[in-house]
Amino acid sequence: MSIDTILNSINSIVWGPPLLLLISGVGIYYTFRLGLLQFIHLPRAFRYIFKKEKGQEQAGDISAFGALATALAATIGTGNIVGVATAIQAGGPGAIFWMWVIALFGMATKYAECLLAIKFRTKDKDGFMAGGPMYYIELGMGQKWKWMAKLFAVFGIMVALVGIGTFPQVNGITNALNDTFSVPVSISAIILTVVTASIILGGVKRISQISTVIVPFMAIAYVSAAVLILALNADKIPATIGLIINAAFDPQAAVGGVVGFTILKAIQSGVARGIFSNEAGLGSAPIAAAAAHTQEPVRQGLISMTGVFLDTILVCTMTGLVIVMTGAWNGSAAGAEVTNLAFSNGLGSSIGAIIVTISLIFFAYTTILGWCYYGERCFVYLTKGRTKWIKVYRTTFILFIAAAPFIHLNTIWTIADIVNGLMAFPNLVALVALRHVVIEETKSYFERLKQGLIN
Repeated sequence: MSIDTILNSINSIVWGPPLLLLISGVGIYYTFRLGLLQFIHLPRAFRYIFKKEKGQEQAGDISAFGALATALAATIGTGNIVGVATAIQAGGPGAIFWMWVIALFGMATKYAECLLAIKFRTKDKDGFMAGGPMYYIELGMGQKWKWMAKLFAVFGIMVALVGIGTFPQVNGITNALNDTFSVPVSISAIILTVVTASIILGGVKRISQISTVIVPFMAIAYVSAAVLILALNADKIPATIGLIINAAFDPQAAVGGVVGFTILKAIQSGVARGIFSNEAGLGSAPIAAAAAHTQEPVRQGLISMTGVFLDTILVCTMTGLVIVMTGAWNGSAAGAEVTNLAFSNGLGSSIGAIIVTISLIFFAYTTILGWCYYGERCFVYLTKGRTKWIKVYRTTFILFIAAAPFIHLNTIWTIADIVNGLMAFPNLVALVALRHVVIEETKSYFERLKQGLIN
């Protein structure tokens, strides 16, 4: 039995019905219990990104926008370009529909977990804000659950080292450079390793500064290219959306009887890649949110949930529509090659592949930086802030970056899915256990807002 076969078996167990039900159940619960908050208050959430909060200078390490940009830096990556392609190839075009569904409910999940991050954050011995699932599990659920907080931190480190943080991102960058610009994998791996090593020593503030510039610029450029393709092929949009919806419920009929596509596979692929991309329920974004300048947990929760909308509903949708519309998914190409082919066909020239490659490089690179920070905060929690051990983590992270380009693509995505699922479990349990805190904080905030006590 091959390693890939074993990993696929483990992945099927981790991403089986229990986790799928837990992820969707938490999102559905918060969606209706909070009165469709993610739909009603989405405009307010976007306004809050750029609107200063009274007294915000009194708490936090970075701005609310900086915290969102750091979280987006970690989420907008290969999942938006390569992950969407692999989801469609594994589950058919219907996977995109299930990606939409999990994202819409995931906005409520992201709101809840980032609210809790502010509610239960604390300061470490160096004076920096420390928060995230490991803290709201320990401080919110009580000391008897500290073992689960530690379990989350261990899984968080695993995701940073062998999941979202390194393997898929680095492999995507090096292969894209090789395919588009013929840069040898070994050369790009060396450069990437050296540049990353020089940046991660700057901590969250440097990562935030880089993210607030790169993420908005590249997201706008990438989405603009996709919108141009859709505009040039506007007559095909209705049929493309129809295929996606039909394939979500009847994969065989929708794609002409292609063997292997099932509804369960479409759901699994869409949900797994959706979570990989927007990380709602994974517990990563709360780590960044905890560092935000704010005194209001609800306010940061609203700001943070926009990340799911921007990541999946906007960027992933653009990628998915172009891939399905051009038929690039139904061929021998794999990974970034699929998206490259789709954009090249859509624009009628090689410029499409260049846009995808450049976008992938920046998206993936900021994800590497963001997840280095996430993993480090989990490591700090486990080692109780012992500075000398942080160097061990950073060195290990850099070594995994150097090794990532030489691991098989399918193996990389399977490992990433497994550790993502493991990390999500303790966080989702905490979201269920602390639901009353989220509900009461939300009620209190909007009552005070109605009375004009807060802006």
